[in-house]
Amino acid sequence: MILRMTRRQFTTLAALGAASAQTRETTIDIADRRELFVDRHLVERTTGGTAFRLHAPQPREISLVHDAPWEGPGSGYHSIFEDAGRYRMFYKAYHMDVSTGKLRADAHGGHCCYAESEDGIHWRKPELGLVEFRGSKANNIVLASGPQGGLNLDAAHPAVFLDTNPAAGPEARYKAFIRSADRKAHGLIALRSADGFRWTPMRGAPVVTDGAFDSQNLGFWDGARGQYRAYWRSFTAGVTTGETWKPDGLRAIRTAVSDDFVTWREARDLRYVDSPAEQLYTNQVKPYARAPHLLIGFPTRYTERPWSPSLRALPEEEHRRQRSTASMRYGTAITEALLMASRDGVLFHRWNEGFLRPGVERAGTWNYGHQYIGWHLVETRSALAGAPNELSLYASESYWTGNSSELRRYTLRLDGFVSASAGAGGGELITRPVRFSGGRLRLNFATSAVGLVQVELQRPDGSPVPGFAAADCDEVYGDTVDRAVSWRGSEDVSKLAGEPVRVRFVLRDADLYAFRFAKL
Repeated sequence: MILRMTRRQFTTLAALGAASAQTRETTIDIADRRELFVDRHLVERTTGGTAFRLHAPQPREISLVHDAPWEGPGSGYHSIFEDAGRYRMFYKAYHMDVSTGKLRADAHGGHCCYAESEDGIHWRKPELGLVEFRGSKANNIVLASGPQGGLNLDAAHPAVFLDTNPAAGPEARYKAFIRSADRKAHGLIALRSADGFRWTPMRGAPVVTDGAFDSQNLGFWDGARGQYRAYWRSFTAGVTTGETWKPDGLRAIRTAVSDDFVTWREARDLRYVDSPAEQLYTNQVKPYARAPHLLIGFPTRYTERPWSPSLRALPEEEHRRQRSTASMRYGTAITEALLMASRDGVLFHRWNEGFLRPGVERAGTWNYGHQYIGWHLVETRSALAGAPNELSLYASESYWTGNSSELRRYTLRLDGFVSASAGAGGGELITRPVRFSGGRLRLNFATSAVGLVQVELQRPDGSPVPGFAAADCDEVYGDTVDRAVSWRGSEDVSKLAGEPVRVRFVLRDADLYAFRFAKL
């Protein structure tokens, strides 16, 4: 028997086939990754009162005071990471004197120093016995500025990281970028170390040369993409002519990739989804440990404010005016930290509002060099007994304003950079079609006592999947970084794994920070 198809049936089937193909092409594979709302990559739309809320880190104690004879008020550029149960920190030690009409740099050229901690909260500076300072090696200096291995190092611009590349040998477990101090060999010098204390240049010349580099210039192993990536300070429209870098434009950030940390390629300026042209000093980009496919950065926003009653009312006016006699911007510039995130390392969603603002006015704040965030986040215990761990980040204070700069710790909820937030009137967030591989949906969220989160799993056309409608979802409420969602008592969503679905979040007086289709 021959079955004949009408033209309408044929057209309908063709349309369905085309729609199915388009769905396959536009579906985002999230596997069992944790997804945050630091960008709009997964968001199709929001309705009602749902908005995206940027959360501010909370100030805690002073972690370090840079008051040693080899340190001073110009100390900063901290690199922080956890290493086999120990927290390690490398930073520049630098002294700067400000007097009328002068800003005097460190006569010793600056050093790279080391501190460590068992908990990320209480820090100490161990005596390493490696580098002599004023006749003694009783200090925490790792590297001094000056000649080494045929190169001239500027140790006051360090960026140190633990290399997690499986192919990295034990002699190169730690790597670093140090700026060259040789004007004829401009750029970044790549170093390696077996223990983080004894360093060897990886090449007899700088490995990155097209930049300004007067910042913390960094590189790291990007495990999600299987390559090294570098970020450094540049200028928009800057050019290199012979041995001289000639800036023209705004302070900006460049990036490149490498297979060996020595040979770099594909150098590009960062691009932003929806942000104005601004002066950006540091970048502080690194994979976020709980979601390593996301590159999170904390660039420093630099701005100059004209003299006005408000500028004069800020802390330490006398010192601000004194700095201005050396250069006007030294007294009128103000810095703070921003938040940005990327999935490819080049295009970033940069939040235009201040992430770490200068904060309440007090001595050592609201000046040039304030709120430079250290590179990068670490996970630490909460001060509240029984509460989940927090993220700790560290930022500079008292830069140039006294005899020593300081480093203050701040805390943030795990994944707590941005939330999809709705008030008592409620709202919704609906994702683009996604494909997952896990078997249980877990949320990081917070509600009020009367608030709630409900989840509906939809077909790509927006129709609820039977058994997974919002009406089937058991109300989720509380305040936790990890809670499973259930529908009529069952958490199992594994039968939908691999299929394209939309996720509809219904929120009332709630903040949703992250979600993940985790393994059963």
